Amino acid sequence: MLSCTNLSVFIEEKKIISNLSLAIPPGSVHTIMGPNGSGKSTLAHTIAGNTLYRITSGDILFREKSITQLPPHQRARLGIFVSFQQPPTIPGLKVFSLLKEAYRALHPNDDIETEQFQKQVEECLALLRMDRSFLYRSCNEGFSGGERKRFELLQLLVLKPKFIILDEIDSGLDVDALKLVARVVNMLRAQDDQRSFLIITHYQRIFAHLNPDAVHVLCDGRIVDSGDASLLHQVDQKGYDAYQQSSP
Repeated sequence: MLSCTNLSVFIEEKKIISNLSLAIPPGSVHTIMGPNGSGKSTLAHTIAGNTLYRITSGDILFREKSITQLPPHQRARLGIFVSFQQPPTIPGLKVFSLLKEAYRALHPNDDIETEQFQKQVEECLALLRMDRSFLYRSCNEGFSGGERKRFELLQLLVLKPKFIILDEIDSGLDVDALKLVARVVNMLRAQDDQRSFLIITHYQRIFAHLNPDAVHVLCDGRIVDSGDASLLHQVDQKGYDAYQQSSP
């Protein structure tokens, strides 16, 4: 589905990611864990195509085709979705309008009527326990932290992207909200067994409700360990300091 090969990334003159390789097959849930400043969010921004993050070597492939030179909107149209920690505020652009236009861009062959689309969106709102009035608010303007997270989940449910990156979506969430995130991920997996996820996190709490297929530990811009879900327990026991001390 998506792979990074020997990827090195700079922000201005500072190297953040060094010679990183990662392969996420269709239908899988991978997680990247690591301490603050290890390069986790940089990887998400780089895959999304943020031009502030400069690739100096390596390549990113999506469905076996390079996307390294593609702008962000073209990557999104291919089905790549990134949920960021600090999504932008867009005054004047209503939530429903954003969802409708984004859906049309992602699914150009679906001639769904506006009324039917709105019905589908409202069903997603009900699942997330959100009021219908949310659709007519400006995107992220005045949203609480919890509302921002639910808006990200709403986009996932409505847009149905193929490859989903959740960048610390579990940060600051209570147990019920964590369960809701896991429920949405599991629901989307059930809808399409080719859909893949990359969950970026600093903590392990979400994995009480979600089973990853693979776990990667990122320290100082390098993947220093990879394994199955049992690696979560090892990280919990050892902490990140042990990995930082052993990384080159």
